[in-house]
Amino acid sequence: MTRTDPRPGCHDVMFQDALVLGDPAEVALEDYAAALTRSPRAEAYRGEGTAGVAGVHLCGAPAPPAAAARADIEAFARDLAARGGAAGLGWS
Repeated sequence: MTRTDPRPGCHDVMFQDALVLGDPAEVALEDYAAALTRSPRAEAYRGEGTAGVAGVHLCGAPAPPAAAARADIEAFARDLAARGGAAGLGWS
C-alpha cells in the first residue's frame, strides 16, 4: 500500500501549504501520524512542482482520521518546519 497504490484503509492528510522538511523531520512526521491515527504505516509526500511536504498518506488506518487528528498532524509538521525542518524530534 502506498499513495500511488491505495487500498482500503488508506487516507491522505493534505496540508494547507507544502512544508520544507529534511529526512529526519519527515521520519518524525511519519511516525507521529502513524501513532496518532493507529495506522501501521504513514508516508510523507511532496506536492507536485514543490520540494515541500504536502501531506501524509496513511495506510491501513482503522478509520478515517478525525478533523482534530488532521489538524494535529499538520501542526506537528509546521512545528518541525519552524525549527528549520532539519531535525527530527528536537535532537540531532
